[in-house]
Amino acid sequence: MATETTLPIAPPRPAFAVDPRIVWGVGLIILVAPLFLAESYQLFQLTLAAIYAIAILGLNLVTGYNGQISLGHGAFYAAGAYVAAIMMDKLNLPYWSTLPAAAVLCGLLGYGIGLPALRLGGLYLALTTFSLAVAVPQILKYKGIEAWTGGVQGVLVTKPDAPFGLPLNSDQYLYLFTILVALGIFLLARNLMASRIGRAIMAIRDHGLAAEAMGMDIASLKTSTFAVSAMITGVAGALSAIAVEFVSPDSFQVPLSITLFVGMVVGGVASIIGGVFGGLFVVFMPNVAEGISKAAPGVIYGCILIAFLFVLPGGVAGLLRRLAARLRR
Repeated sequence: MATETTLPIAPPRPAFAVDPRIVWGVGLIILVAPLFLAESYQLFQLTLAAIYAIAILGLNLVTGYNGQISLGHGAFYAAGAYVAAIMMDKLNLPYWSTLPAAAVLCGLLGYGIGLPALRLGGLYLALTTFSLAVAVPQILKYKGIEAWTGGVQGVLVTKPDAPFGLPLNSDQYLYLFTILVALGIFLLARNLMASRIGRAIMAIRDHGLAAEAMGMDIASLKTSTFAVSAMITGVAGALSAIAVEFVSPDSFQVPLSITLFVGMVVGGVASIIGGVFGGLFVVFMPNVAEGISKAAPGVIYGCILIAFLFVLPGGVAGLLRRLAARLRR
């Protein structure tokens, strides 16, 4: 008796598929177009948005992916900014050398603070980091280090010119430099979270007891994650000092830490790409609110933020994930 042969059924092809090369090409055009289309002030705003995106990414690593609430990342942002300003103004070092120096110093600072603080966890960690955000501006005004920090007067720096004879002005070159640094950091963060260590970091967030039962050193992973997060935020602070050309203690008050937290929530918690949307939100949305009402821009900003939380509880990145899932189906 003849037997029927069953041919393997190929899985259904997605109804809508986009070539990754097209996505990368469109993204590259979007990033490069402002160099030729935007004016100097608009380029400055976009540069600030990229800087905030880096800082929000750093906060997202420790809060979104590791589940530890931090309300003091503005302190690491300030530390990175002052490292850049002091190195450029007092030591006459090139601007690019300030980024690794800020990363190392903020990483050590984050590790030193995270080592005891992360053993507390939860609201205790939030209060500890909030205290750090309150204390750092006052420390920067201390007369004993005023010769380096400039005290309440702050420190002025000079924006770098384009090297190698590039036909770009200082604003165009700094935008390009910031975008390249941001792309490198975002790529490294993406690879980190896709690695074995990244899965361990998320496992601690999802179920710490189960992660510990599997043999993970929770305290060490939490502290290391906090240090890496502080490093990334410190680099963002160094870039901000170069872009703004000025640092002062009053620029790094507690609202800065809250702004980074807002950007993380709006962009998308536990999302790498969410930092980009968070950075755009915190830079441009206050201008939109002021354009709607000059009498009470804070009220408009608050209403827009509440509307975001109701309409997009998963942030902009969550909306994009849902749209991508529908297209794949």
